[in-house]
Order: sequence, then C-alpha cells, then structure tokens
Amino acid sequence: MTLFSNPGPSALASTLAPFRVRSFRYQWPADLATSWAFEMETLILGWYVLVETRSVFMLTIFASLQYVGTLISPMFGVMGDRIGHRNVLAAMRMVYATCAATLMALVFTGALTPTYVLIIAAITGLVRPSDVGVRAALTGDTMPPGHLIGAMGIQRTTQDSAKIAGALTGAGLVALLGMGPAYAAVTGFYILSVLFTLNAGSKRTSHQEYHRPAKRNTVSPWRDLREGMVYVWNTPLMLATMCLAFLMNLTAFPLMHSLMPVVAKEIFQTGQTGLGYLTAAGAGGALVGSLLLSRIAHKVGAARTMIIFALCWYLALMIFAQSTNQSTGIPLLMLAGLSQATCLVPMLAMILRNSDQHMRGRIMGIRMLAIYGNIPGLLIAGPLIANFSYPAMATMFCVFGMLMTLIITLRWRTQLWRRDAPANQH
Repeated sequence: MTLFSNPGPSALASTLAPFRVRSFRYQWPADLATSWAFEMETLILGWYVLVETRSVFMLTIFASLQYVGTLISPMFGVMGDRIGHRNVLAAMRMVYATCAATLMALVFTGALTPTYVLIIAAITGLVRPSDVGVRAALTGDTMPPGHLIGAMGIQRTTQDSAKIAGALTGAGLVALLGMGPAYAAVTGFYILSVLFTLNAGSKRTSHQEYHRPAKRNTVSPWRDLREGMVYVWNTPLMLATMCLAFLMNLTAFPLMHSLMPVVAKEIFQTGQTGLGYLTAAGAGGALVGSLLLSRIAHKVGAARTMIIFALCWYLALMIFAQSTNQSTGIPLLMLAGLSQATCLVPMLAMILRNSDQHMRGRIMGIRMLAIYGNIPGLLIAGPLIANFSYPAMATMFCVFGMLMTLIITLRWRTQLWRRDAPANQH
C-alpha cells in the first residue's frame, strides 16, 4: 500500500464535487475574501510596527496579540453549536470589517501610531484565531462525508492563494498608493466576506445546528465546553491530534509566518516587496499541496500523511533557516509550504470526520485553542534571536518539533500509524 495512489479519470470531477453544495459556493468566496484581507493586514501592519519601532520584540508583541483570543476559541465553537456556525462566522467578520475601517480612518487622518495598531490587533485577536475553526465546522455541517477531505483541500486554497495574492498585493499597494488606500482595500475585502457569509449555510445550520430538545439551550455554555474537553481528553485520536497541533503552532508557525519580516530585513537585506515574495513562495507551495490533496483526497491515509509531512515541514524550515539569499530561500519556502498544507488539511478533515457531530463546533474550537502555542513560541523566539541568531533559534525549534512529533506518533501509534486505523481509512 502506498501513501498516495494515482488519481483515476474521475479525479477532476471529485475535485469540483464540493461546489455542487450551494452553501460551499457562497462560503468559498467568503473565506477567500477574509483570507486575503488577513494576509494583507498582517503584512502591512507587521512591517509598519517593525519600521516604526525598529524592534523585533515589538514585532513579536504585535504578532502575539493576534492570537490572544485562542483561550476563548472553544466558546465560539459552543456558540456555533447553539445558534449556528454561519451566524457566528458572519458576526466575527463584521468585527474584522469594523476594526479595519477604524484603522483606515486613522491612516487617512494621520493619527495612526504603533500604539493604535497594537490596540486594534488585540481586539481582532480576540476573534480572529477562531475563524478557521468555525469555517471548518460550517463546511463539516454542509458537506457529505465522502467529499470532506477534498472540500477541506479546496477551502485551504483560500488561505494559500491569500498568502500569495494578499502578500504581493499588500506590499504593492503600500508601495504604489500608500497605506491608506491599501487599508481601504482590506476593508472592502472584509465587507465582501460578510455579505457572502450571510448567504452560506442552510436552514438547518443557520438556526439550531442539530435536532435537540428545546431545554438543551438552558444548559450553561460552560457545561457544553466541559463536555467537549472531556470528549477530547477521553478520545485518543483527538488528544493526539490536539497535541500535534499545539506543537506545530509553538514551533513551526512562528518561523513560517510571524517572524518572516526578520528574515527579510535582517538576513536577506530586502524590503517590503522582498517580504511579499518570501510570503508568496511559502503560500505557493501550500497551494500546490492543497490542490494535490483536493484531487487525491479519496486515496489518502489522513493520519499517516499528517505525520510524514509534519516531519518534512520541520526539515524544510530548518534548511531554509541556513540560507543567506532569496534565490536559495524561496525554493525551500515553497517546499515548506507544500509540506505544511499536506499536513494540516488531512488533520482538519480527520478531526471533522472522526468526531461526534453534535460536538463538532466545540471540538474545532478546542482545536483552535492550539493556536495559543504561537504566543509562547513568539515570546521565546524573540530573546533567542537577540542573544543568538535567527538560524540558531530556527534550528532549535525544528529539532525540538521533529523529536516531539516522533514521540507523539509512538505514544499514539495505534491511532495514528496503523494502516487499518479509522484515521487512515479512505
């Protein structure tokens, strides 16, 4: 048995099958607009903070603030289970649009300062970490199980294409028109995402998610959350996946995303446009990985794929950290991006496919809680870069990540590695 099998003649039809679902035809452009705005915003504001403060530490603070809401991510899942994932997702995106419009006004009036940027980042950071989880839960509610991995692969393209187009567009708009018009574009994308999201879902998913007794809504949301936590703790596959997700957010994601301005400015000696190229390179590889999975999803052993490409991701990032110029760094980032997508798409699909339906929102919220690993990861990385160097810090992170990935695989090898495990069934 091979990890991947050759796709048959129906591969293209299988790739496009999720678009037969009406909800997905609206949700995909909504997710695309949101993801593009996220990437443009992160690039524009990250560069602004680094240039204005001239401090890597302040950059890590800004990046960390975008994840402060990870601790309350499970509550977004609880609310999604109660009032509908579509309704929660639309409300979240209204918050993004309001904050972006506020920053746009500050730019045009000349009142923007790093302090205001940090305040707005903290506000959106309360909501933003939950977006991926809620959108995945909505997809899980509306998508037939047989098309779930393919749908998650297509949905992942919204994030990957955003890192390409959003990064290049964000850098280009700032360089060409200035920060104000660039932020007007960000605000416009968020508004579009709200309008599309309001048309996603279905009657079933926009009110009560499941057919429950009416008295269910009288139960405390905290009790709902506790049930989800107990479920994850007592389900070996879920617990193993959550541990691996936290590890990746602690060690791999800071290298791939938030700390890329440091590589561009301090190592490659390039500007904002060069940063856009680096971000786009990683996203380009991820886009290839997402499209590959969308075509061969019905032939993938999800858990094994996740483990193998997690190790490949760390290896590519470690080699990238030793590069000293863009000509060698960009191909390595593309390889890292491909490995990242080919690891994370099966992970999300595996969680959705193997979890109880009535707890899907809570479980995805708990999965998003793993994003909290970004905060300690970034706060540890800052001093390590200052006292050693970026290559040394990245090497330490990657070696630790690979060792812990192997330990997690050995600890839960029955659930993750056996070919006949439910998580590896097609």
